Amino acid sequence: MSSLPEGNPSFSSIYNHLTDDKKFSAPLLPPAKPHSTTLTSQIASLQLHPSLEAALHLLNADLPSAHFLVRHMQSAPKYEGMYLHGILHRIEGDLNNARCWYSDVNESEVYRKIWAEGKTFKDVKDSVDAGDDARKWMKSLYGLGGEDEGLLDEGQKFLNRVQAFQQMKAKDRKDGERAWLEKESMREISRVIEWCMEQFGVQKWEDASSAWVKDNEEIKGISQEMTSGGKGYRKF
Repeated sequence: MSSLPEGNPSFSSIYNHLTDDKKFSAPLLPPAKPHSTTLTSQIASLQLHPSLEAALHLLNADLPSAHFLVRHMQSAPKYEGMYLHGILHRIEGDLNNARCWYSDVNESEVYRKIWAEGKTFKDVKDSVDAGDDARKWMKSLYGLGGEDEGLLDEGQKFLNRVQAFQQMKAKDRKDGERAWLEKESMREISRVIEWCMEQFGVQKWEDASSAWVKDNEEIKGISQEMTSGGKGYRKF
């Protein structure tokens, strides 16, 4: 198995390489390490729009490189960066964190391109006595198979299934469920990438400063609580 695309690296060659299911599985379970550190360098060298670069890093299972970028795009109107932040936390297994980010972009064009509408985690979390405990959430009416799960948007329901699968012992994971989740995971990331390509192209962005955005007051407050007060449900 080759860990690198053939020829000179380009957006298309790297993207096609990382989405080849004969070489790599779709991002579903927390990775131990990136697929290729050389690919990390090649992706960065393309100088793409930061959202596209972050998405390629996610496909390369390089969560730290992706996180470095999405932390600069975690407030409106950079919904694509916020959404990628949620996908990153989905992959690493921080599901309530992912649920919050998915909630924040629920009404955005990029999110609605992928998932049907419905209630978000933030809409209902105060009525669920789970705090920031994702396992308690799963036992609530909105958890997997819960009486009110059907009220959630499709992305939130997907997160329920991802959490259930991630929390299973390896011997209990069914191949059929893994295949479905991997297919949905790849569909999700690929559709985000398609949207970003339409918006930003795949040319070099030598000055990417226009892609950055200052944190809003909610994000600033949560960041402060997480770094100095040990509070909050979202990690930074």
